[in-house]
Amino acid sequence: MKAQTTAATPPAFTDAVALGALVADARRQGKPIGLVPTMGALHAGHLSLVDTAARECGFTVVTIFVNPTQFGPNEDFASYPRTLDADLQALAGRGIDAVFVPSTDAMYRPGHSTYVEMAGPALVLEGEFRPGHFRGVATVVLKLFNLVRPDRAYFGRKDFQQALLMRRMVEDLNLPIAIEVCPIVREPDGLALSSRNVYLSPDERRRALAISQSLRLARELVERGTTDARTILARMHERLAADDLRVDYVALADPNTLEPVDVVNRPVVAAIAARVGATRLIDNEMLGEASSEK
Repeated sequence: MKAQTTAATPPAFTDAVALGALVADARRQGKPIGLVPTMGALHAGHLSLVDTAARECGFTVVTIFVNPTQFGPNEDFASYPRTLDADLQALAGRGIDAVFVPSTDAMYRPGHSTYVEMAGPALVLEGEFRPGHFRGVATVVLKLFNLVRPDRAYFGRKDFQQALLMRRMVEDLNLPIAIEVCPIVREPDGLALSSRNVYLSPDERRRALAISQSLRLARELVERGTTDARTILARMHERLAADDLRVDYVALADPNTLEPVDVVNRPVVAAIAARVGATRLIDNEMLGEASSEK
């Protein structure tokens, strides 16, 4: 069935069959199909993906689904922001052709027992601190790929590891889908946009800036000629500790394998996961390349 919408918002579907018929018609017309998978609570970062997809594709689908299988038992699935009406309003006028808002039962029928297991770079960083997270991400994204059959799918670089793994999945499973990774969108003071930022108190919001400031410090050290990874990591930890952030990891890693590096003499990714109060945030920065975000 088709969900209720207003004239100002794109059509939202809860039923995959109805959505599939619309997508199939667009494909018959020769339109490239774009997909932007989200968990809703849309912010300017999500909307930058949406705008890029709408600009590059002839037919664009945005999905909104808070995926239970990527949350651990002590994580924030129950409290994760769910703002469907606001999300649909945010998508109005952006050239979106359809929004897919499936129920949990529709995505995971009773007895569901098939999952996508990932190894290699899925086992470090987020994979180490959130066991099973990428199993859930890969499973739901593959299901969305099968339902929409996009030509291009759009992900944000703030979730660097996720984007890397989605590229790996389409390569490993021979899926004819281009994974497009769009730049991080930040507040003017440097904080990376995240749906979880709404959890932060004013003091926590101020302290959270230590994450982007630590990444900026790493970039500045590399630009001034520091190449020893231990030195850079120590300085990053110092900056995070100054605002009493609890660190899950601070890493300098190969951007293709996520293996740690000892020397920054080529492009590497600096990645952080840290907790500000009860809120866990992630961010990253490419070091040693001219296109690094300023």
